[in-house]
Order: sequence, then C-alpha cells, then structure tokens
Amino acid sequence: MTKTVLRRVLSACALAAALSVVLPAAEAAPKLVVLIVIDQMRADYVDRFHDDWSAGLRRLVDEGAWFTNVNYPYLDTVTCAGHATVSTGAFPHTHGIEGNTWFDRTRPQPAVIPCTDDQRARVVSYGKEAASRTGPANLMIPSLAEQMRGNGSKVVTLALKARSAIMLAGHSGDAVTWISESLDGWETSTSFAAQPVPEVKAFVAANPLDADFAKTWDRLLPVSKYTEADAGLGEDPTKGWTSTFPHVLNGANGRVDTSYYDQWQHSPFADAYVARMAGALAESMKLGTGTHTDFLGVSFSSPDLVGHAFGPNSQEIRDMYAHLDRSIGTLLTTLDRLVGPGQYVVALSADHGVTPIPEQLRKSGRDAGRLSGSRILNAGENTAVRAMGEGKYLSRLNGIDIYFEPGMYDKAKRHKALKGIIGAMAKEPGVARIFTADELANGATSKDRELRAAALSYVPGRSGDLILSPKPGWMFSAAGTTHGSATADDQHVPILLFGYGVKPGKYTTAATPADVAPTLATLTGTALPNAEGKALKEALR
Repeated sequence: MTKTVLRRVLSACALAAALSVVLPAAEAAPKLVVLIVIDQMRADYVDRFHDDWSAGLRRLVDEGAWFTNVNYPYLDTVTCAGHATVSTGAFPHTHGIEGNTWFDRTRPQPAVIPCTDDQRARVVSYGKEAASRTGPANLMIPSLAEQMRGNGSKVVTLALKARSAIMLAGHSGDAVTWISESLDGWETSTSFAAQPVPEVKAFVAANPLDADFAKTWDRLLPVSKYTEADAGLGEDPTKGWTSTFPHVLNGANGRVDTSYYDQWQHSPFADAYVARMAGALAESMKLGTGTHTDFLGVSFSSPDLVGHAFGPNSQEIRDMYAHLDRSIGTLLTTLDRLVGPGQYVVALSADHGVTPIPEQLRKSGRDAGRLSGSRILNAGENTAVRAMGEGKYLSRLNGIDIYFEPGMYDKAKRHKALKGIIGAMAKEPGVARIFTADELANGATSKDRELRAAALSYVPGRSGDLILSPKPGWMFSAAGTTHGSATADDQHVPILLFGYGVKPGKYTTAATPADVAPTLATLTGTALPNAEGKALKEALR
C-alpha cells in the first residue's frame, strides 16, 4: 500500500470512528449470529420463486423480515466487494475491496492480483499442498465477525470461493474455509490457523467431494412450474453439459477429474454440501452454546456459477433456488436443534444481482451487447498518440478499471489530451460514461447518481485512472452473462432477517446491504466504528 493510500485510509477511518456510536454491551443477545450471503441473487427472485419454496428460504420470507427495496449504491457490483460490504457495513471506497482483482502498480513487477492476495500468509490445505498466498490483508477495516471475536465470540465462515469466506470473516477467525483453486479439496490460511482445524479436517475426511460423482441434476419441481426455456438463447453450459436438463456429474470423460469438480460446483449438490458442512461445524465447534454470541458466516457460491452460465431467466436458476431452499432448510433445522428456535438470528442478503444474457435482451427489443476491451483501449491509445506523439499511453483494462502507463495520466492532463482520450473510448458500443480519478476522489457525496456509484467503488492506488460505467444490458463477458454495473439488474438484491430480536413483516424502507452488519451489531452490542450503513431498527423488537 502506498503512503498516499495509507494516509487516506487512516484519515477515513479516523473520521468514521469519530462519527460512530460505540454500542454498549447488549443486556440480552442472540446465542448465534448466522450471516448468509447468496452469490448472485436478484431481488425479484423472492417474488418469482417464492411459491416454489417450502423449507428454508420460505421460512425466512414468511416468518422473518423481508426488505424489498435494497440496492447497492456503488458501481463495481462483484463478489469480493459485495461480501466485504455485507460483512463490514461499509462501501468499497472505505473497506478497500474495489473489485475481485485489480492492477497492483506498487510492485517491482506490476501485476493483476486477486482481492485475497496476501504476501504475509500462506495456504493451509486439507488435501493437496498449495503454494498460493491467500488472506485478508487487503481489507482495510474490521468486519463484524472480527469485532465480535475480539469480544470472545467464536467465528466460523465457509464458501466455495476464498474471497467469500475470507471477506465474511475479516482479519481473524476460528475456522475460515474454502475450496482450492484446483476444486478438489478445502483450504484455509495462516491468517486464521497455523494448522488444519481439527473439526474441519474431520468433516472433510468423512465427506469426500467425489461422493457426488455420477449423480444427476434434474428438475426438482413439477415440469409445469418451469415457465422458462430449457435451452435459452446464449446459454454457456460448463464442459460436458448441454443447455438442457438433465445434467449428469460424470466429468467430460466419465471419470473424476477437473471437469467433474467444475460440474459439481455448478450444481445444487455443492450448496447442499456447504449447508451440511455449516451445520456440522456449528455442532462440532459448539457454536451458540457459550457465554458469548458466536458467528457463523455461510456463502452459497453455486447460484453465481449457474447464473453466469445459464442466466437469470433459465430453468437451471429456478431449480437452483428450489434446491437451495431445501439446503438452507436443513441448516435451520440443525440450528434449531443445537441452539434452539428463536435463540439465533439469521441475516440473508446477496453480494450482487445479475444482468440477463445480452442475446436474450436483444431478442426482446432491449439495447444490449458485449463490450470489447481491446476496442476501447485501442480507441483511447490511438487518440493519445495523435495528441501527444508516438509512445505507449494506456496500460490495461481490468474489469471497469482503465490504467495508464506510469506518468501518462498526468501527461495527458498537461497536454489537455485527456478529454479527447475519454471521448474516443466513450463512443465505443456499450459505454455509458467514463470517470477520471480526479472526479472520483470527491464524488462520493455527489447528487449525480452514476458519478456517486463510481466514486463509492473507487480506491486510490488500487482503482484505475479511469473508471468505465457500462450501459444497461452491456457487459465485459464473452459468453453467458455477468454483473458489475450500476443498474437495477446488478444492484437490486434482497435482505431477509429472521429469528432472535426480529419483527416479522414486509418492509419497503430504502436500504443497502451495508445495513446488515450494523443491524446485527445492534442486536449483539458490537461496535462497528467504520460502518456507513444503518441498523434496520424498524424490523427489530
């Protein structure tokens, strides 16, 4: 981290701390906080799929508090940023996780790094040894979970994705677990444990991932329930599958291999595994049975993988949520037995939504398509050369971030060429607006909604010199679909609260996922000095 970035972070943290209210210890509190994040859940799924559900999701909606008007206010609506927002109660410009990856120009050899890159940590494997350095160092502020752990709580988080499990935990945890990059085993990090956690090791040994080999994913509901096409335009199924049901988990070559593991994580069997693992760890680690409120964080990653491949208007996504309803139901039943009904609180939200497949949008008459990063960069580079002479000016486009070569952003400003460079790139199909670092540095309070959204995603030293905002329906994705825009498709998600201290009902109050952590902090008497969200007190008893 550069000295400039560090000074800005410390200044922001000091300001947030000065404005925050440090909560007194709660006289009464839930025995267990359960934070569930569903990776890629649009708000309209609750309305569309509610009647398909009969177990966990149905219970959370019907017996809990359902917030219908929840939106991320920032632009880069992706997994790592979303999980960090839910877990800390702050937005990327404060918690520092501006995307899933960014271009680190501070290194001797600049490189695109994952949000979980942590040179101080190393992976601790439950299977094959791995050399990757993965941990929470890039998260700039504490999470709710680590604040609770500092007060004596036990913290357990798990997900298929490292970035999901890590951001739910923050900088510490008793068992923080995710799937390896090779997809064939589980891992943690020395940031959380020097050795494999015995309870996790025991579960993994007793529940091999290979056990689901040769199983078939077919429709769970009556066929009449599936109003969507079974082979939608533009779908991009994983290797070995077609666009139509059923989907058999037998790998691309009829054996347990990389293709099998990829099929597994694209199926409801992966969510079911994660739910069973969460329940088993709650029991073996005796969560909710001590004198302090414990924390269980669970992220269900498979809906995101299926959504990318088949889109939000597919039979597969409807069926994923029907299965997920049952998996969450199993987890709640386990917690009822271990902790007691009404003795734990559940908060559920999503890290982002998703945009429908562009080809399907175009067929319905909407403007949509696929952005070309190379065309956008070439347009800017050619304009820069014409304005300032031969040379190399633009370095790369990573997600929505556009990075100049060292010194060239300032040179373009001095030569008054920046406006022309931006104008040339903005003319490319699918580009809505392009913002400069100078605009974004002070744009978080702007009344310009798009500028504010980009500014809330902007982290000096990590974000690009320019930030690109796509038009609705347009995306950087060669196939299937994705998210990462400041549109309702990607920003509009649900919040569900259930259990201890929750007043059931349907609430239309404007909210953001940054309100989840402050709400749980209120119930547990936990200080969150850097939170930008608010407690959803209307749903609390």
